[in-house]
Amino acid sequence: MSAFSDTLVSQAMQGDALALEGLLRRTQPDLRRYARRFCLAADVDDAVQESLIRITQRLPQLRAAAALSGWLMTMVRRECLRLARRVWREEPSDEQLLAQLATRAEDGLRLDLARALESLPAHHLEIVLLRDFEELSLQDIAQRTGESIACIKSRLHRARTLVREYLATAA
Repeated sequence: MSAFSDTLVSQAMQGDALALEGLLRRTQPDLRRYARRFCLAADVDDAVQESLIRITQRLPQLRAAAALSGWLMTMVRRECLRLARRVWREEPSDEQLLAQLATRAEDGLRLDLARALESLPAHHLEIVLLRDFEELSLQDIAQRTGESIACIKSRLHRARTLVREYLATAA
């Protein structure tokens, strides 16, 4: 984190209000980057805000100014986990599950895959979610949807083809 000096961090740790304000302003981009990596998209702003509050409260406890970068990442990751536990206590809808899949992306491929799934028509998306995420058998999917196994196979094949095409154009 070269956006600020050890002197600025040390001054903020010692209670200098101006140094703390400058440090908080300069750490926001890093906090946001970390939050995008570890949080659901809907939780990024909350995680950054909560992390800024925690930095203000706990900065004097930081052992060394050089440890700030790792400390910030750990703080954001913990806040993201806390927020995610709150989300998972509720029963999410299929749209929320898809949004969570997209936002948990730690690399571009997962994000592209989630976008590809979002682009599917609802009847194809349902089959993909049941087969690939809930890991139901074709027979179980057929019973749940009231469709024939042949229809399920056809929809699943078409949905996977659409996802491959989307990913090929995204690359």
